[in-house]
Parts: sequence; structure tokens; C-alpha cells
Amino acid sequence: MTKECVFLSLSSPIRRLSEAKTSNAGALNSELKEKIKKLFKKVELSVSSYDTAWVAMVPSPNSQQDPFFPQCVNWLLENQLHDGSWSLPHRDPLLVKDALLSTLASVLALRQWSVGEEQISKGLHFVESNLASADDEKQLSPIGFDIIFPSLIEYAKNLDLNISMEPLNLDALIIKRELELKSAYGSNSEGQRAYLAYISEGIGKLLDWEMIMKYQRNNGSLFNSPSATAFAFTNLKNADCLKYLTSVLETCGSAVPAIYPIDIFARLSMVDNLQRLGIDRHFNEEIRSVLDETYRFWLQGKEDIFLDASTCAMAFRVLRLNGYDVSSDPLTQIKEDYIFNYPGVHTKDIGAVLELYRASEVTIHPNESVLEKQNFRIRHLLGQELSKADKRNRYIGQEINEALKVPFYATLERLSSRRAIELYDSDSTRLLKTSYCSSNIRNKDFLSLAVEDFNMCQSIHREELEIIARWVVENRLDKLKFARQKQAYCYFSAAASLSAPELSDARISWAKNGVLTTVVDDFFDVGGSEEELLNLIQLIEKWDVNTSVDCCSEPVEIIFSALKQTITDIGAKAFVWQGRSVTNHIIEIWLDLLKSMLKEAEWLKYKSVPTMEEYMANAYVSFASGPIVLPALYFIGPKLSEDVTRHSEFHNLYMLMSTCGRLLNDIQGFKRESAEGKLNAVSLSLGVANEEESINEMKSFVSSKRRELLKLVLQEKDSIVPRACKDLFWKMCQVVHLFYAKDDGFTSHELFSVVKAVLEEPVILDESSIGSI
Repeated sequence: MTKECVFLSLSSPIRRLSEAKTSNAGALNSELKEKIKKLFKKVELSVSSYDTAWVAMVPSPNSQQDPFFPQCVNWLLENQLHDGSWSLPHRDPLLVKDALLSTLASVLALRQWSVGEEQISKGLHFVESNLASADDEKQLSPIGFDIIFPSLIEYAKNLDLNISMEPLNLDALIIKRELELKSAYGSNSEGQRAYLAYISEGIGKLLDWEMIMKYQRNNGSLFNSPSATAFAFTNLKNADCLKYLTSVLETCGSAVPAIYPIDIFARLSMVDNLQRLGIDRHFNEEIRSVLDETYRFWLQGKEDIFLDASTCAMAFRVLRLNGYDVSSDPLTQIKEDYIFNYPGVHTKDIGAVLELYRASEVTIHPNESVLEKQNFRIRHLLGQELSKADKRNRYIGQEINEALKVPFYATLERLSSRRAIELYDSDSTRLLKTSYCSSNIRNKDFLSLAVEDFNMCQSIHREELEIIARWVVENRLDKLKFARQKQAYCYFSAAASLSAPELSDARISWAKNGVLTTVVDDFFDVGGSEEELLNLIQLIEKWDVNTSVDCCSEPVEIIFSALKQTITDIGAKAFVWQGRSVTNHIIEIWLDLLKSMLKEAEWLKYKSVPTMEEYMANAYVSFASGPIVLPALYFIGPKLSEDVTRHSEFHNLYMLMSTCGRLLNDIQGFKRESAEGKLNAVSLSLGVANEEESINEMKSFVSSKRRELLKLVLQEKDSIVPRACKDLFWKMCQVVHLFYAKDDGFTSHELFSVVKAVLEEPVILDESSIGSI
């Protein structure tokens, strides 16, 4: 990919969509998609007045009276804002400290070279007029502000610049600086040492240059920071520092950004945002290119990934979830103290900790116990920091709350996308030693496309739900009084997992079979006699029968007719997708389910107690996810040969998915099913453990099987099942984790609002939702 440094000013606040619109979606989406695609080709990054000022202060090696980089001095002369400050235009009211730091640094640079008297005067006036904000706890503080700002005031005095302020106020700032320095120098923390090196321009003569230069990167910079690198070059004349500064200016022109390069983090953030917002399918080719490049950098051990906690965590998570083979070792080597004190997160940038938490959720190997322990510790830290994060940034606070409340293995794509849209902060401003913004990291166009896409898909989903409702009536399933009417829930699980418009056939298959499995489950549980159960199975086995003669009862006739019609319709549609007949396979899937349910009915009738092994060998089939998921695979896209559907990998995916579902169902339904005299995995294990121990053991087993399933889904080497199809097994696993998070999902009323959010309520974001840093 080409690397460009494109400077942006901070955009004015974004007007959110005040109403959901789906008209002209194609034209709008096309325009937005093209704009977003262009961002993959370049990283847009704002100018940093603060860093440019420090580069401007570097003296020429030929004359201490001349600047090494006069173009930076000229840029400062030409880019003062109307209020006398140097900062991002349209800055947030909470960024006055940032403006103070940038303005004073710019004033010092001009004063050092005895130019821009008018600009200096206006700049000093801005500083003096806003000094009260320097001690305002409500203002957002750039990293190191309490050390750097007092040092700049003292430097101003050395240049005979008179800043009008009360002596007591200056003394208070200096005392605060000294206390923070004393604390930092007294610490044995690696994170604190890195912090001091990062803000070295604000420390001056107290520096340990040998310690600081340990942090010099291969590109010659200190932390990819032009200001810290410029200060180091001024004092040490280090050739690699100069090489870095020269390269930044060659790329970016006459001014420098707050951090450079930032390509990997910016592009990964873009990919992550598009995936979270549910619009990544529009950019598959561009995203694959970013991930391939990031993986190459990962294998090369590139510093820009491994020396930044946020980038490392995001790269690990995004790469692993997209099928790249990456080790968790780099993550587990990051200690909590380092996380909270490393440059970029010294001010407890809780977003970086959230990235590490999300990454630590993606465990797939048995030997990743360290990652699991890290997940537990970081979860605790996030809980402690949640209230503080909410005060600093309500969006990040809500994101943390959502992440802690719903683990990634219990999130459904459409529900997750809606929450991401509602919590999306389109202000791209981030705060290091100074503020910067990048359209690649946050972008109002991402939000606009996501809202348009969500509402457009939802309109399609509503139409399909009406199709399912008509189908229920046409097949007289509503006449079966013993059967739960759960078509909305069945379709919800389909639409929330397979939201793309082109997957309509898969959703319809999933939902119809979901309704039928519910009906059949109730029939075998309470609605049918032994004669009727056997009759239904025999009818499916014979297939070509005379329903008016061969059906022993009306319920059997209704259920068989609905099954036959639905299987035949799905088989005909699947033939178009697959180029071969799969109807017999679908019949076989249904027969497996019916026979497993019959076995459970016989156990119950004859009061037989199977071993746990016998129970589970049957129960993962009777859980009934087979008829829902397996036929839907034929409508995902890839052609599935019979060799694939008969392969052990295919069966293992099905068994792991269904085992998770069965055990989660048994855990939540234990008390109810025990009262009804039904068999249950928990009740079967009570002979060797008490109820609490048994349930905890089951939960641990589910976690183990869930990891196995995710590993199999993500595995590319030696895998014959297409990834798009494997994803469906994982999506059903997510469905059952959501449904059985608290109780039996089909008996819970809490899911009602979730279903409405996905199927009925369009996304409406008003102006009060405008993001802030």
C-alpha cells in the first residue's frame, strides 16, 4: 500500500441522521463506499502545532542562530488561529490545556529565532487569557502536561518572554511538576521510565540520556514522536534521530504530526470499525489487503505493532478472528503496570485496556491459560475504571460496560452492529502529548453508511418475517395448540446472524426449520402419543405417502405435511445454489433428530437412566440445531460436495456447536426439567457431585468445547470446510450463548426488546448523540 501523510483539520461536529431513511440507498451507499475505499489508500493525519514547534526549535549544525528546519518556522508563522492559539481548528472546549501547550511551544519556537513578533504577542495573550484552565481538573490533560507546561513557562522566562501570571499560581504548577517527577523517578516501573523518556522535552537537565535512548526505534525516533525525537537530536546530534525527522518532513511537508508513522494502527482501526458497524462486506478486497500486510508485519516483528499495546492487541484479535495464525505470546508479556504507565496510556487511556481485554477473549489453544488469566485481571481493572472512563468519555464508558456485560461469544452480528452504531463516536480526535485526528480511525461516513445499511437490511428482514408468518398459517402450524409459537424468535436468530441481503434463502431456511424443530420438540415432549411419534418417523422414512391414509392423526398429518413441503422447497432452492440435489441429506438430518427425540421419550416413559456418555451421544442431536444450521449451509455461497458434508471436520463442527447448546440448555433448564421428571446432564451428574459443583463443571466443559469450536472455525491449514460455512456453526454457538445467558431463552421475556431492536426498530440517531472526545 502507498503511504501518504495527508493533513486534516478537526471537522466540525457531525449532524447525525435524525430519521431512518432507506430511499435512494443504492446511490448513497455507492457514494459513501467510494469515499471510504479511498481511505484504504492513504492515512489522513492532522498537523501537530506542538510537535512542529519542537522540530522548528532544532538549531542548524552550521549556526546556532539559524533553524535546521526553516520550513517548520514558516509554517508556524502562517498557521496561527484567529484567537491567537496554535491548535486543531474547531477544537473541543475540553482541550484548552492542549491549546495552551501547543501555543506556548509555538511562541517559544518563534522567539528562539526572533521572528513573528505579532504572532508571539497574540499567542502570549491567548496563553495568559486561558491560564486558569491549566489547573482545571475538568479539562482533558495531554500526556505529561503537568510536567511539560511549567517547563515551557520557565523556558519562556529564559527567552525574556514575560507571561503575566500570579506567582502563587506558577509556584503551584512547579510544585505539582516536581511531585510528579519525584514519583516517576522513584518508581521502578518500566512503564514510568518509558513515560519519562516520552515527555523528555519537558524535563530538561534532569534527563538520563542513556536511559532515554534505549527507547530509540529502528526508524530513529523516540516512540514515533517528532517532538521527543527533535529534543533528543538537539541535545545529542544523533544521526538516526535526524534521519527520522528528515523522513517525516519529506513525507509530510513543512509540518509534522503528533505521531508518525501510524499506518498500521490507523488501518487496523478502520478495519475494526467497519467490521463492528456491520459494513465490512462492502470492502472485502480492501480489508483482506490490510490484513495480509499486517500479518506480514506481525511475522517480521515490526516495532509499530509490538511496541504499542493498543496496536498489538488489535492486530492479534483482528488477525486471529480472520483466520491468521498468530501467537498470543506478545500479549501475555504485557503487564498491567506497563499498560497503565506506557506512553499513550499514561493518563489511563482506558481504550487501550479495552483493546487488551477484547484480545484476551479470543483464546483457542489449551496452552493459553496465561491469556485467560490476563482476561480475568483486565476485566477487574476495567470494572474499577468504568466510572472514571464514563466521566472522561461517555462513549468509551458505554463500550466498556457493553464488553463486560456481553462476551464476544454471546454477541450476534446484527445486534452487535446496532450497539456499535449507537455507541459510535465519530469524533476522530485522540490525545497524546497533544491532540490529533485521523479519518481512518473515526469517520462520520462510516456511521452514515452503517445506519443506511442497517435500516435497509432491517426492511428486508421485516418482509421476510411476514413470509414466515404466512408460511406458519399456510401450513396450519398455528392450529397445533401444544406447540409454542416462536417464529419471531426463530427468524430473529437467523436475521441477527445472517444479515446480508443476499443471504435471504439461508435466513428463510434457518427460520422455517427453527419453527419446525420447536413444533416437533413440543410434539415429542407433550403433544404426541407413542403411536404418533413412531408414525411421524415412519412417514419421513417412506417419504412418498398418502397423508389422508397413512397419517394416524391430524397433528401428525399437519407436522409431516409441513416438513415435507418445507424440505422439498429448501431442497429445490439448494439445487440452484449447489448444482446437485441435497434433499436426501436434509431428510436424513431430520430423521436423525426425530430418532434422537424418540429415544429420549422412551427413556422417560420406561424410566431408563442412561450413562452420561449415552446421554450426550444422543443429546447433542436432540438439541435440534442440526436441521436449523446444516441445510442453511447450502445457501451461504460455497459449493459443498457430499465428501465435505460427510467429512469428520464437518461432523466435529456440528457436534461441538450442538454440545455447547445442549449443555447450556441443560444448565438453565435443570430445575424445570427435574420437576417434570426429564433427563438432564446436570441431574445425571449429581451422583458424583452436588448441584453447584456439577453446574460449574458443565460450564467449564462448555468453555472447553467452545474454544475447540472456535479453533476449528478459524483454522485454515488442512481444513476442507469453507470458512464462510464454518462461520455458521460459530454463529449458532453465539445464538445459544445469548439465549441461555440467564435462563431458557425460549421462555425469557428479556429477549423481546432485543428482537424488536433487530427486526422492528430502525436506527434513529439525533443531534444529542453527537460524539465528543
